[in-house]
Amino acid sequence: MYSIGELSKRTGVKIPTIRYYEDMGLLEQPIRSQGNQRRYSEDGLKQLSFIRHSRELGFSIEDIKELLELSQHPEYPCADAHAIATRHLEEVRERERKLRKLKKELLRITKCNADSISECAVIETLADHEQCVTEH
Repeated sequence: MYSIGELSKRTGVKIPTIRYYEDMGLLEQPIRSQGNQRRYSEDGLKQLSFIRHSRELGFSIEDIKELLELSQHPEYPCADAHAIATRHLEEVRERERKLRKLKKELLRITKCNADSISECAVIETLADHEQCVTEH
């Protein structure tokens, strides 16, 4: 059995985050000692490691809930987990496309050689964007 501090050290997950995962229903509520301290089993350690790795890969809390549920049913088809991962991959690809577009624009505006702010491409671009937003 592990205390919450030991669980934190073993997984690299901060104590408040462990409590948050419990509140969100991702991590099963641990048993309590007579002194009302949380006590986690080996399964709790494995579950938290699963959650941590899933978060490192950028899965949402909702996706992790689904994946954890699937992991409890080895007879379910792998296609269910694959669909979640594929959906997440598409979200990552979309963010990547947006980041490339952002990078291109930042590269463009940072090539500015203006002597004063009145001619600065950074300021002009940001000001023009503000007008576009208010016009819509």
